[in-house]
Amino acid sequence: MALPVPNLDDRRFQDLVDEAKRMLQRKATAWTDHNVSDPGVTLIETFAYMVDLMLFRLNQVPDKMFVKFLELVGITLFPPNAASTDLTFRLSAAQGDVITVPKYSRASTPRPSAAVAPIFFETVEDLKIIPSSLYACITVDSQGLEHDWSNTANRSPFAAFSDPPVIGETLVIGLPNAVPSNLINLRFNCKIEGVGVNPDHPPLVWEAFDGVSWRECELESDGTGGLNRPGDIAIHIPRSHTETLVSGERAGWIRCRIVEVPKEYPSYSSSPRIRGLSVFTIGGTVGAINAESHENEIVGTSNGVPGQFFDLAFRPVVKPLQPIVVEVGGVEGWTNWTVVDDFSKSTVDDRHFKFDLSAGQIIFGPALRLDDGTLRYYGAVPEKGAPIRIAKYQSGGGRSGNVAEGAISVLKSTIPMVSKVENRTPASGGVDGEDLDQAKIRGPIALRSLERAVTLEDYEVIARIAAPEMARIHAVNLPSDGDSGTIRLLVVPSIDTDALGRVEFGSLAPRELSLTQMAKYIDDRRVVGARVKIEPPTYQGVTVVALIKATSTADPERISREAEAILYRYLSPLDGGVDGKGWPLGRTLHAGELFALLQRINGVAEVTDLRLFLADLSSGTRSSAVNKVEIGPSTLIFPFEHQVRIN
Repeated sequence: MALPVPNLDDRRFQDLVDEAKRMLQRKATAWTDHNVSDPGVTLIETFAYMVDLMLFRLNQVPDKMFVKFLELVGITLFPPNAASTDLTFRLSAAQGDVITVPKYSRASTPRPSAAVAPIFFETVEDLKIIPSSLYACITVDSQGLEHDWSNTANRSPFAAFSDPPVIGETLVIGLPNAVPSNLINLRFNCKIEGVGVNPDHPPLVWEAFDGVSWRECELESDGTGGLNRPGDIAIHIPRSHTETLVSGERAGWIRCRIVEVPKEYPSYSSSPRIRGLSVFTIGGTVGAINAESHENEIVGTSNGVPGQFFDLAFRPVVKPLQPIVVEVGGVEGWTNWTVVDDFSKSTVDDRHFKFDLSAGQIIFGPALRLDDGTLRYYGAVPEKGAPIRIAKYQSGGGRSGNVAEGAISVLKSTIPMVSKVENRTPASGGVDGEDLDQAKIRGPIALRSLERAVTLEDYEVIARIAAPEMARIHAVNLPSDGDSGTIRLLVVPSIDTDALGRVEFGSLAPRELSLTQMAKYIDDRRVVGARVKIEPPTYQGVTVVALIKATSTADPERISREAEAILYRYLSPLDGGVDGKGWPLGRTLHAGELFALLQRINGVAEVTDLRLFLADLSSGTRSSAVNKVEIGPSTLIFPFEHQVRIN
């Protein structure tokens, strides 16, 4: 398929003539005869004819020249965005000293075959796995009365809660130190007295104190069945955990609290009794991105000429968290050069370079010859024969990094006492680099806005530059919580779907890092006084229940799968709607359009019934059936647990 030809200027002969005559009315008011018989109009038509020919030739510019034009005005292709996830490193055994998982530690997916490379991830910061033990043990009843079991916790049994237990009562455990981002194992020796609860759904929640409030911990496993039998409880401590003074003791505090549960899961009728408790650290969790690091790579030798560029060995380059550093060798050793966005303010004494992430190129400043014959250097030039190296960079990124939960399991870095690694959540945010067609569309828009956000479309373009990992960005000027005059940027992250087109609702929450980057980038380019709020759109869950009659020769299972896939895809906030670009903001859904979609499936004789139900995405409850779903102007539809029956 041929690339679409850009129309750089769509004006034609008559457009040019009319535009010239309109200018005459403003610039030359004494010229009143604009008829074709006037010699001046003849000249206008002659020049319009020549300009029309020039525009025709301009619109025949080949792609290579168009790309060079984009480069001249500073438009470069967006590099791929690296997927991110959290990696959990597990110790081979509990340790008495702090174990550090250093920044840039590597892990990967298993190699599926010799011809397919594994997908690498690297940690983005140091992780300290801190040893722990039992320091304090306190029970707090519903009246706020405390009982300290710290000295007797492992010598005599005690009740974890009142008898019978009451919602809100807690078992508070103190650790000698805070253990942020660590995986803690609590080994209980419990007596079976906490009867009445479902062991798989006990009415308990684990929380950690961050100095201000109690933050819920992720429960990995509960081998005690809700403190009803001896076993281990493994919990992931939040990153914000800190040492705090509570009840006169300074410690890292965690607690187990009784909460209300659904009626099908009963609460305790009597309190569990604890005969012994020990605490130790078995691992930790840290963020990681889909990238591979390369250090001290020699990219070439300077020829002493301005405007040099050097290609890196591994491309494309992931957007760095810290500025890229290039080093130039010389008699005095290696000197550091600084990366800049452009050379407009660089002088002959400035050791500056540009870095093209997508192409993986280091570019040094050019020199221009002035009218008086002298050269104007935009940046210093490395001496002839000087070696040039890049201190550190990371390559990778793209959609291939959006791997499933548990896909990363191979530890590539040697870390003492660490035996396993895994990702407990899917990797997300990986986006392929921009292609030429996308740059052709973005280039003219970027030139018009000149990186200044004035119109709503300007905000969308600039936000996309800051966060290319977003699948959709919509700028709307709608009141939010009485905030009139605020520009709201509604963002939907790019995530992968399963075979049926389904996505997990929780994965639609944008990453905090992306929101921070967007806010900072836009803040430098917005109009003074403009208020910008970046947030996800509101989502309205919709469940479709369809009854389909199949032909006698059709496969019911195939029709059911195809029908569900069509419903999930069509209503998807990512690639739904008529144009496949995501369900439009605020668009009403009618049951009739879904009838038409399902009727087109091969083997469908008739769609006998179809109903729409509004779904609460937090609780899963549904309303009564409706014929259409009307949503607000900043709301998207989210397809939720469709049901298709074939008869």
